[in-house]
Amino acid sequence: MALFKKRTVGKPGEWFYCLEHQRVEEGPDCPAKDRFGPYPTRGEAERAMATAREKNLQWENDPKWHDATTRGEDDGK
Repeated sequence: MALFKKRTVGKPGEWFYCLEHQRVEEGPDCPAKDRFGPYPTRGEAERAMATAREKNLQWENDPKWHDATTRGEDDGK
């Protein structure tokens, strides 16, 4: 018996952004490896790529995510 049941049909109101087809889908039509989501609204799913870029930029500039060696500082050796 499988531990996890594969869901083939999405719930109404669940929105995803498919990276493969570059489009918004209601319900998970494409494999999880190819999509962002779920999002509560279609509009949020449409902004998925912009949201990812904004978050990546925040993380890249957050000093908590970088140690001394990634900033090019002396690592004490």
